[in-house]
Amino acid sequence: MTDLTSVAALWWAVIFSGLYHGINPGMGWPLAVSAALMERRPSSMLKALSMLAAGHFLAMIGILLPFSLMFFLVEWEAGIRVAAALLVVAMGIYLLVNRRHPRMLARVRPARLALWSFLAATAHGAGLMLVPIFLGLCAIGADETGHLAVQALMGSNVTTAFLVAAAHTFSMTFAGGLIALVIYFWLGLKFLAKTWFNLDVVWALSLVAVGTFGLYSSTPYH
Repeated sequence: MTDLTSVAALWWAVIFSGLYHGINPGMGWPLAVSAALMERRPSSMLKALSMLAAGHFLAMIGILLPFSLMFFLVEWEAGIRVAAALLVVAMGIYLLVNRRHPRMLARVRPARLALWSFLAATAHGAGLMLVPIFLGLCAIGADETGHLAVQALMGSNVTTAFLVAAAHTFSMTFAGGLIALVIYFWLGLKFLAKTWFNLDVVWALSLVAVGTFGLYSSTPYH
């Protein structure tokens, strides 16, 4: 029963982190609004959102897959989880200190939204936020499997990595797409310009919080 509760909580964390990323304009929903307004076609928004989702998914899976392949080293589980948590905390602190957006994002053409989304998610540490949650899911599976077939454990973790990335990306796209639709059909571009908000500090603090939680949950005495 405890494991089922833990699994449910971790999957909800995946979904809510996706919703949070989707709300953040730094993940690209304003570009979807701009595409629809410039081309004067609502379908352009859907195309833009799909490109943003594709880039975000690739960024998520690019971070999660290496950890899924490492986690078959069950005897190193605690060390891997601690290292990942510290990496997430370090990324959050770095973003708190360095508020400037990466220059490389400005050099990517707006038409190449998938590439822009991939680089934006990577530069902001969006994938890293999922790592402690993902490792928590793998740890539950590892406890149940024990030291049985390594290949089966690796395959399970790889599948979990894709599911986590997909669930997160879907919830992100849903949240960002909903905001884009409301602005495009009802509020307009002037509202977007007047009410622009920035979640950079909240983003950085959330990375620190998630990393700290991952560090706490990786200790055997929590």
